[in-house]
Amino acid sequence: MSLKKLICHCGEVDLEIKESEGALNKFLRCNCTLCKKKGYIMTFAPITDVKIVKGEDKLKLYQYHTKVAEHYFCSECGIYTHHKMRSRPDTFGLNVGCIDDIDQFKLENVGLNDGQNHPMDQKK
Repeated sequence: MSLKKLICHCGEVDLEIKESEGALNKFLRCNCTLCKKKGYIMTFAPITDVKIVKGEDKLKLYQYHTKVAEHYFCSECGIYTHHKMRSRPDTFGLNVGCIDDIDQFKLENVGLNDGQNHPMDQKK
């Protein structure tokens, strides 16, 4: 099992990700109101496989709509680093652009998450 680093632009926030089975192998864009504006590609890892090595005090939390998902960004450079998912609260969505070992411009098969029609927003 190898480790990957997720680092914001200024280097103040540094996360370590265990590349376990099922982690960092799916890549998505999301069309929800927030992700559409951020325009990033995300990948995923279990929360237990992600450790904040540096800069926890620099992370700022942003929540909207149901205020269940937790979106984190660096308070120094403003870069979104990761989020705790609303539909899978045991999983972090990770900003691929902050993982230097992954070239987001060479990724194939980047899927689409239909966040505009999130299953938790559907009326029963």
